[in-house]
Amino acid sequence: MTINVVEKIDDMVKVRHVLVSVSDKSGLDGFIPQLVEINPDVQIFSTGGTFGRLQEILGSKASSCLMQVSDYTGQPETQGGLVKTLDFKIYLGLLTETYNDAHKSDLERTQAVPIDLVAVNLYPFKETISKPGVTVEQARGNIDIGGPCMIRAAAKNFIRVASVVDPSDYDSILSAMRENNGAIPLTLRFRLAQKAFEHTAVYDRTIAEFLTARNYEEVKACYQ
Repeated sequence: MTINVVEKIDDMVKVRHVLVSVSDKSGLDGFIPQLVEINPDVQIFSTGGTFGRLQEILGSKASSCLMQVSDYTGQPETQGGLVKTLDFKIYLGLLTETYNDAHKSDLERTQAVPIDLVAVNLYPFKETISKPGVTVEQARGNIDIGGPCMIRAAAKNFIRVASVVDPSDYDSILSAMRENNGAIPLTLRFRLAQKAFEHTAVYDRTIAEFLTARNYEEVKACYQ
């Protein structure tokens, strides 16, 4: 297997394309309008309930800067939102190294764009299993798949992408963008990547511990 080795990158990456898909929508009403104010040409992709909330927040501006992920990918969300973001164009946009000519060729071939910032947080698995009498099936339904994939892809590509998992980081991102003409520096992208991998590690460990503590009879009882 050949691994791409990147030897030189840009310290500053301007935020032109953003993907937002969050369970915790706190802080969006401050973050998104300021993001658009700093970079008026920004394009925001979003899904499901997050898309609806962003429409409310942006009002008349939504038509010029907000797009459903399904419209971008050409693939409608499946029933119940089971599959929304697991799409080639999304992951090409997240993982593309724009310093790589072959990657740029892939973007052109698929009419995809490099995604510069991802704001994602996950289905509330911990909150779900904290409820009295929660069943294995209720817990299973709250295991997020697309969210951790997007977080990991963005965090892996911190050389270009900002991976945002915590609304408390919105202000520091906006401050950095104001100071750098709409761009995010490598120092902040790397710090966000560290936090992102810790976030998904804790999430996966919580799921593993919950399932390990269950027995087969509990599982069987859910489906009879």
